[in-house]
Amino acid sequence: MSSLPTRFETWFAERGWSIHPHQSQMLDRASAASLLLIAPTGGGKTLAGFLPTLVELADGDHEGLHTLYVSPLKALAADIRRNLSTPIEEMSLPIRVEDRTGDTPSSRKRRQRADPPHILLTTPESLALMTSYEDAARTFRGLKRIVVDEIHALADSKRGDQLFLALARLQRLCPDLRRVGLSATVEDPQAIARLLARHPDPCEILHADPGPDPDIRMLETEENPPWSGGGGAYAIPAVLEQIRQHKITLIFHNTRAQAEIFFHNLWLANEDALPIGIHHGSLDRQQRERVEKAMVQGKLRAVVCTGSLDLGIDWGDVDLVIQVGAPKNVKRLVQRIGRANHRYNAPSKALLVPANRFEVVECVAALEAVKAHDLDGDPRGPGPRDVLCQHILATACAGPFAADDLFAEVKTAGAYVSLTRAQFDACMDFCATGGYALRAYDRWQRLMQNAEGLWHLRDPRASQLIRMNLGTIHDSDKLKVRMRYGGGRPLGEVEEHFASQLNAGDTFLIGGRIVRYEGLKEMTVEVTRAAVRKPKIAVFSGTKFATSTQLSHRILRMFQQDSWPALPRHTAEWLALQREVSSLPQPGRLLIESFPHDGRQHLCLYGFAGRNAQQTLGLILTKRMEEMGLDPLGFVSTDYATLIWGLEAVRDPAPLLDRSALLDGLDRWLAGNAVMKRTFRVAAHIAGLIQRNAPQARKTGRQATFSSDILYDTLMKYDPDHLLLDITREEAMRGLVDFGRIEEMLDRVGDRIDWTPLERVSPLAAPLFLEVGKVPVEGAAQERLVAEEAERLMSEAGLA
Repeated sequence: MSSLPTRFETWFAERGWSIHPHQSQMLDRASAASLLLIAPTGGGKTLAGFLPTLVELADGDHEGLHTLYVSPLKALAADIRRNLSTPIEEMSLPIRVEDRTGDTPSSRKRRQRADPPHILLTTPESLALMTSYEDAARTFRGLKRIVVDEIHALADSKRGDQLFLALARLQRLCPDLRRVGLSATVEDPQAIARLLARHPDPCEILHADPGPDPDIRMLETEENPPWSGGGGAYAIPAVLEQIRQHKITLIFHNTRAQAEIFFHNLWLANEDALPIGIHHGSLDRQQRERVEKAMVQGKLRAVVCTGSLDLGIDWGDVDLVIQVGAPKNVKRLVQRIGRANHRYNAPSKALLVPANRFEVVECVAALEAVKAHDLDGDPRGPGPRDVLCQHILATACAGPFAADDLFAEVKTAGAYVSLTRAQFDACMDFCATGGYALRAYDRWQRLMQNAEGLWHLRDPRASQLIRMNLGTIHDSDKLKVRMRYGGGRPLGEVEEHFASQLNAGDTFLIGGRIVRYEGLKEMTVEVTRAAVRKPKIAVFSGTKFATSTQLSHRILRMFQQDSWPALPRHTAEWLALQREVSSLPQPGRLLIESFPHDGRQHLCLYGFAGRNAQQTLGLILTKRMEEMGLDPLGFVSTDYATLIWGLEAVRDPAPLLDRSALLDGLDRWLAGNAVMKRTFRVAAHIAGLIQRNAPQARKTGRQATFSSDILYDTLMKYDPDHLLLDITREEAMRGLVDFGRIEEMLDRVGDRIDWTPLERVSPLAAPLFLEVGKVPVEGAAQERLVAEEAERLMSEAGLA
């Protein structure tokens, strides 16, 4: 085992620390070509990643850039810079550390290319931009190591694909480059290692002591969870009591909307005026930074947050994590739990707050999965070709290249090892000409070959536009929100679609405060303060997660138990009554119920395929039912079921689920659907067909939509086999409509369909009638009316 240099030994000793075994092992393996460290949150994995760098730079004989650190979050890069400055300053190490993100001034970015620091902390987007310059070879000359933090968060996204392509480029520029990956939560270490390594080279995996299991349980509340909904408002008194009992509490939500609503209700109930903040990705950066600073200084007792605080920022005194709403994904839950007691060998403490009665079941299943160390995760598909197209254009910005060399380089990036030459050549043709239907237009003639056969930009001035549009993050179109008076202080962003539905005087939530919509000025939403206790419109939407396949299977297995001692009595009795009245869904079988209710015929399919897939199933089945003359009127979906209602009863549901008919119905539905056009727009932006940013001004979402819709319709008519349409179909099937989960369900159940005709609504189906959009009750008495409707439904289902 390697020993620390004397000055490092002294520094550790002065702080009362001793080097952890995995940190020492990282020093031992400092020369490994690729190394993945899996260590628990609070286990000092970031210091472990940097120790070899600090030791190698301690003598001061390295010029230029030595180590690149890449993280998914800009805030994490800034946090690491603050943390690194302590050992560097206290040991007087001759090391310069800087960060480079979207927030870094342009003048500093230019200087960093010419005179890089020893350690540069950056993000995938900024790294891709740096590799696109002609002087990239000079900037990265001398680069020895790259450290990818929270690698699991990048491995599942196009940002990760962009990063690993940039890594392949760096490896060509710096053949001896060593790669290090750091993560706390990995369900398949070998899969992550394959992405990190330079294919076909192997990657070593180092496992640190995982430490004690977390202290995690369900929050006990006086009031039972409601039958539907996702706000968790019933638990606010119990949550406030937990905040009083702890130093700092992080209260996680799955969507920004839920976080805003919960924070507002929490603040209304906060009679002790406890200092509580809110943090999510749509808030203004300065507001987020104020909350982060207040957390570090210990000035806040709690922060209501979303995934913006999922990853490794060290908050020190956080001693409790509360997850409001079912976690949907065990890996995400474990990551969030790790925010509490961010110390080595200290158990994290967490509480789960199910938002409704069914989520009680999901929370118990998630608790069991955490205790069994059973993380979830779907296998990665092949590297996305829209990201590859962007990489080809970025490569051309850096100078002429040979297609054969670039193909060989790309094939070393983990996600692209199965890329065929035909697929690569199709991407090259698209980047050069725009494809068959577009090759007559000069604007898409971007690459050409010189006399030596090297590819280069047809117009060198195009490099500016290409660089301005690098990146794979594509949130829904956003508009800035500012106060109309008082200097126009920024509050954050809302979706353009949400803003388009606002009328003057409408009130909504942002940043935990209620504001009044005054108007739209130069693509900015202007608001004023609103002196009301409840907003007219709750909040903008935000992303919704689908329950993972593994968690869904756990729930189905739970249903097979004779009794449920781990469940609260009210939920156990609910499931027992469902078993008595109908039956409970089973693994390997599909339960379908049919029953009359309120003069309509209802069909309920318990597919447990996740919200997106169940939504798609509803769309396809209602279309098929129309064709069969069954006159469906509508449907509603959750993660576990789809409820369809109409005028005619279904006599046999099996033909509705014929795989080929479902696929045909999906194709016909997608062909002219907004889902495909939205997916196409994202792929077109990433691949560089449409530029979102331009030197003059950024396109509005409406302008971008208009131009992409025209292109989509044109290609569908004249070039249906166009590369981007092919990419769009793949993306839609895998993402927004999640047809893969429907196919997984069909494979799982085969022809084993349990059709149960009933005379009345079943206990398990009853909460579906209370889903958003199903019970149209409005106004001041909304909560009372919903409660009365719930009581009536549950009474009809036998749960009086």
